[in-house]
Amino acid sequence: MFTELSATSNFTFLTGASHPEEYISRAAFLGLPALAIADTNSVAGIVRAHTEAREIARQVAERRALESQDGPIGPPAPDPQPPAWANAPRLIPAARLCLTEGIELTALPRDRTGWARLCRLISTGRLRAEKGTCRLTIPDLLENGGHMALLLHPPRSQNKRDWARNARRLIRRYGADMHLLMAPRYDGQDRARFDTLADLARRLGLPTIASARPMMHHARRRRLADVLTAIRTGRRVESLGRDALANGETRLRSHDEMLRLFPGHQDAVHRTAQLADTLAFSLDELRYEYPSELSDGETPASRLRRLAYEGLRWRYPYGAPDKVKNMLEHELALIAKLKYEPYFLTVNDVVAFARSRDILCQGRGSAANSVVCYCLGVTSVSPETGTMVFERFVSEARNEPPDIDVDFEHERREEVIQHIYERYGRHRAGLCATVIHYRGKRAIREVGAAMGLSQDTVGALSSQLWGFFAAGNLERQRLQEIGLDPDDPRLRQTMELMREIEGFPRHLSQHVGGFVITEGRLDELVPIENATMENRTVICWDKDDIDSLGILKVDVLALGMLTCIRKAFTLLQQHHGTNYTLATLPPEDPAVYDMLCAADSIGVFQVESRAQMNFLPRMRPRCFYDLVIEVAIIRPGPIQGDMVHPYIRRRNGEEAVEFPSDELGQVLGKTLGVPLFQEQAMQIAITGAGFTPDEADRLRRSLATFKKNGSVSEFRTRFLTGMAKNGYDADFAERCFSQIEGFGSYGFPESHAASFALLVYASAWIKRHHPAVFACALLNSQPMGFYAPAQIVRDAREHGVEVRPVCIQSSYYDNVLEPDGRGALALRLGFRQIKGLSEEDAGWITAARGNGYTQVADIWRRAGVPPATLTRLAEADAFAELGLTRREALWEARALAGDKPLPLFAGDMEGEAIHEPTAHLPRMTLGEEVVEDYVATRLSLKAHPVALLRHILTPPHEAGRGN
Repeated sequence: MFTELSATSNFTFLTGASHPEEYISRAAFLGLPALAIADTNSVAGIVRAHTEAREIARQVAERRALESQDGPIGPPAPDPQPPAWANAPRLIPAARLCLTEGIELTALPRDRTGWARLCRLISTGRLRAEKGTCRLTIPDLLENGGHMALLLHPPRSQNKRDWARNARRLIRRYGADMHLLMAPRYDGQDRARFDTLADLARRLGLPTIASARPMMHHARRRRLADVLTAIRTGRRVESLGRDALANGETRLRSHDEMLRLFPGHQDAVHRTAQLADTLAFSLDELRYEYPSELSDGETPASRLRRLAYEGLRWRYPYGAPDKVKNMLEHELALIAKLKYEPYFLTVNDVVAFARSRDILCQGRGSAANSVVCYCLGVTSVSPETGTMVFERFVSEARNEPPDIDVDFEHERREEVIQHIYERYGRHRAGLCATVIHYRGKRAIREVGAAMGLSQDTVGALSSQLWGFFAAGNLERQRLQEIGLDPDDPRLRQTMELMREIEGFPRHLSQHVGGFVITEGRLDELVPIENATMENRTVICWDKDDIDSLGILKVDVLALGMLTCIRKAFTLLQQHHGTNYTLATLPPEDPAVYDMLCAADSIGVFQVESRAQMNFLPRMRPRCFYDLVIEVAIIRPGPIQGDMVHPYIRRRNGEEAVEFPSDELGQVLGKTLGVPLFQEQAMQIAITGAGFTPDEADRLRRSLATFKKNGSVSEFRTRFLTGMAKNGYDADFAERCFSQIEGFGSYGFPESHAASFALLVYASAWIKRHHPAVFACALLNSQPMGFYAPAQIVRDAREHGVEVRPVCIQSSYYDNVLEPDGRGALALRLGFRQIKGLSEEDAGWITAARGNGYTQVADIWRRAGVPPATLTRLAEADAFAELGLTRREALWEARALAGDKPLPLFAGDMEGEAIHEPTAHLPRMTLGEEVVEDYVATRLSLKAHPVALLRHILTPPHEAGRGN
């Protein structure tokens, strides 16, 4: 039976015209027993094909089990052959290697060693080239080859002599593992070409092997293949010439089709199955290559237990409650049973490094909210909060790594990333990739250009994006509204291609912080390549691929609020002598909750948006778990599922708290019978709709990939049918599933909400009790959050904080706190607030300040900063302390902007420089001052811009009413 051994997917970016999953599905339909996805110098797409093959095999097994129990579904087959639906093709991992000497080969690993060598080979080529490119040579293949079948592609018309010489070099080394590939070109010359290639194979001593070398899974993708070529080459489709496909024949072929295409060479077709039988390697063999984390003769289990109990004594210096001790023992036993100790120890190593450098961090994720992680210092959420249910995602039912994300200060995360590279080595650690897919605007822009649409038309289409991915009349209406003809053939064809390319991968980028760390060489697990950022290396698989294979990933993420809180803790220690951590802040402070109930939350983590500020007075949080709900409830899932208003009505006693059943009452008890968390949605699927744990897990996975392929809805019928079968109201079932679909856009598990709620409380506590400290730390952590510096400063002043302007005599680069003369602290704005002023220049200015400056030229001479910096300082009115108005300071700064004065006349002592007569400059009005403040520093302490217009905005009959 024919097996395709050299298919090109769309992970040969802007070349292949079909998803890897589509190839597998099509192979199942065509009856192929196996299929090799072989992208150019890459294995980026094969995990998706592997996952699809595994899913088809699961469906076939389920149907076989059902038919063995209940009898055949549908009419019986007329012959004893297996039915068409029973074909589950196997993925053969492969890559097409393009060497700089002009040799092309398809490499097919025979076993795990062959896969390791293929990965190292691709890594070698990619690490010596720029991101997105690969430079491989014959010596590379001679060094790293072996344990692979190699399909030698025939020579192109030019350089045949060089090709033959290089081919013989490889044949001398790997001849027993090599075949000569024969593929049709569909140009009427294939029969003669095959005869020529067969003669070449005899002279080289190689057997021939057949391939369709498909670029697409189905002929209908021919148009899209041409569009991809046009995008790749920067041309229009109509200008492609011979680079366009002549027909749609370069597609995946069935066994019978291949026999017809290779008359007289059928043995090359049959040989594919013989070769495929020798290729036993499967991606399933790549699971669980964790770092062993051995230390000083300790096993991972004993080391984790020791560290956990040391942490227990640290967290509970006066003795831990029995409940917490029991939970710790239970978690350690489960971790030991599933052999996850190395995972937790790896996370602990990363967090311990951050603590040693005073980098604030906070863990989140399903496994992060556990007693073990609390004792290790990964999270500061106490077990007493009642949000920890370790088995939710760490269970025996799913044999895969637990999920722990760790957020670090966004300004210092790079230190943690470089520590991981140094600790494990770049041969053992790398960041995951992120696949950049075609989405609306990019699809419109690039397909429109390839199809020859004008820039005006492309811009108009892009501006009305929301209407063009809906069906029917809405699209026609939107096109007519912007002056386009929906019946224009080219426009209609372009719109079809835009929809078709939606979801296609375009290129690889780096994940925000997902690290893969292995016990052995990472480049023997997956190829490594350079990232665009300096000192970063990445693998070619994204987080979904890693998750599918069950490979360890530690998320090292950045969070601006952690930078703010750490800076606030430092300021509290400096000015008040108090040392706080996230775990030692005074808990359940009523004053903090009073502030939140009043929606006084500008700058407070997660509850600073307008939606949250409108909701806070209705929610009226009074305890930590209320904050957990507050964080999770204003999210697409609960909002789309219409869960927000029922929860508030029940919380306020306006509606009775009822449960659809006692079973769901146990799931929904903490949230008053309303599902708000992702875990609850999964539990409803199991308890209410009768999902198996495996089905619920597939539903959970579909949530993570919903934006990419919209797979949540395939569970809809199964969910609604199951809920109805168990007696649940259809409206309740619809709302529950609507919530699950909402989680596809942005899921928020309870464990994440608990970790974030702690940061909500911490930032709110600092704002309530130390508003000057909070404002200073927030400004020093910009950019972050919803609010600009002007709004943060205004809010601080409304809370009684004296805010002082940028001053050449008193400011530093960062905003600082200084005594206000009344026993409190004033906020002094720093040079960082001045647009365009660098930290380096600010450092020189403060270092050279000494006893102070007396004139603008002092800064130029003593600090050595360029005149442009003096101009920025003058524009920000930083010289007011010297008695200079903004215009006077600008006059002096601009005088220094020309040629430097000669040393003889410059004067070398303060006050002795020669000055021209003082210019008499008109004073700026208040309005001009405010405008210039905003231009230079994005805020003004002199007046609010609206105050200058109040006499215009306020009607005369209301002018005397005050505010």
